Amino acid sequence: MSEPVSTIDGWYSLHLLYSVDWAGLRVLGKDERNALTDELQAFLNRQEEVHEKHEGDYAFYNIMGHKADIIMWLLRPTADELIKLELEINKLRIADYLIPTYSYVSIIEMSSYLGGNKTPEEMMQIPHIQQRLYPSLEKSKYICFYPMDKKRDLDDNWYMLPMDERKQLMRDHGMIGRKYAGKIKQYITGSQGLDKYEWAVTLLSDDMLEFKKIIYEMRFDETSARYGVFGDFYVGGHIPNDAIADYFG
Repeated sequence: MSEPVSTIDGWYSLHLLYSVDWAGLRVLGKDERNALTDELQAFLNRQEEVHEKHEGDYAFYNIMGHKADIIMWLLRPTADELIKLELEINKLRIADYLIPTYSYVSIIEMSSYLGGNKTPEEMMQIPHIQQRLYPSLEKSKYICFYPMDKKRDLDDNWYMLPMDERKQLMRDHGMIGRKYAGKIKQYITGSQGLDKYEWAVTLLSDDMLEFKKIIYEMRFDETSARYGVFGDFYVGGHIPNDAIADYFG
């Protein structure tokens, strides 16, 4: 048996994606539609208060293409908080016009591959690692979200590689990501036993082109080229809280 890598874990994560029933919204009167959007905006404003207190976080984006219309990303210290939060969303009146298309349950994580000789407990004391595990999300213009696995084929089985080889591959992989510091914020969430894939990646940037650049460059890295398996990509633009009425109007 190969040696498992240890992880340090942060906030629980829930990505919720919906299509909007535009036809249903169009038949509503202006006052009724305003009541729906006002309630949603109040909900999002409460999430902003949580963000300011650093007790969790959220992001709300309009997805391009037909896979979904909107994505809501929620972060909380516990799974129970996310369960209650999802129920709160489902009870909003506008939920009658939101058709679930995809969801993803995971936990922000960092592996000890890049920790050198430090233990997970020692890594937890490093400020920049704490910031990655318990982030304060920026209101970047664009989001890119996708799930992924590592291969378990007979010839290319990530989990059968020796620890030292996996460490080196992940260090090389991580060096590419560092080149995009200041251009992209990257969040890795682990989901083994929680969802269909093993990880999800959420990227935030003010330039959508940077998503294409980093992912294309990583395709030539052995970790991705040989062992990476990717799900659908969801890309979109930020919807400010004060623009909710315009978006659904």
